[in-house]
Amino acid sequence: MNWYLTVLKKYAVFSGRARRMEYWMFFLFNMIVSFALGFIEGLFGGPGILATIYYLAVLVPSIAVGVRRLHDIDRTGWWLLISLVPLIGVIVLIVFLASPGAAGANKYGEDPKTTA
Repeated sequence: MNWYLTVLKKYAVFSGRARRMEYWMFFLFNMIVSFALGFIEGLFGGPGILATIYYLAVLVPSIAVGVRRLHDIDRTGWWLLISLVPLIGVIVLIVFLASPGAAGANKYGEDPKTTA
């Protein structure tokens, strides 16, 4: 759960690097919480506002951790925009986000594996 708090503490920090585990565990936790909120609200016949509010609350940290994850593989954060290309863009982005980080320091900072 420490990785979740780490991402939230860096709410709008777009510099530096993020490990794969930090990114994917944050992503998984957000999917679980969004699903649970949507399920609970659907169970009670609500309009789905709780999951939407949660999604909006974690939108900026999600983008920030995505940018830092791309920095870890020595790519600019602008590569997140490739997800706007239907199908192919999302596949390319998933491959990038799942790739191992660059060993050692790069132009975005120190290796998070050695500093963690």
